[in-house]
Amino acid sequence: MPKIQPFLWFDSEAEAAANFYVSIFPNSKIGKVMRSGEAKAGEAPPVLTVAFELDGQEVVALNGGSYFKLNEAFSFVINCQDQAEVDYYWEKLLEGGEPSHCGWLKDRFGLSWQVVPTQLHDYVGGPDPEGAKRAMAAMMKMVKLDVQALKAAYDG
Repeated sequence: MPKIQPFLWFDSEAEAAANFYVSIFPNSKIGKVMRSGEAKAGEAPPVLTVAFELDGQEVVALNGGSYFKLNEAFSFVINCQDQAEVDYYWEKLLEGGEPSHCGWLKDRFGLSWQVVPTQLHDYVGGPDPEGAKRAMAAMMKMVKLDVQALKAAYDG
């Protein structure tokens, strides 16, 4: 079975981005760094690609120049077990980035992330249709998702 691997295009920050992500996620590591082009005096040739793993998910980052830009059409979802995990990933990934809404943020490299508590699905997809509607309405007003506020909205 073939493996599916995200391939991210950066202007020139692939190595910095990979190192940043690996520093945040447990069980993560930098793999092969491919260099190409002319080296400046006393320096290694520039990085072309960086292979890395985020908690077992293989990813490749490319320094492709400014032709393409990352945008919200692609994002990574982090399914967090509790509010402490939501808070941790939100704060780490937001360093130098910008918050959006409904648990989305864009990190300092322009990559979009959804930081989502697993309980969200219990509330916005729960068996009580009115509770689910209230939870969805509450989520739509949030920037960082708040598990207790979602539960309170669901419970009415």
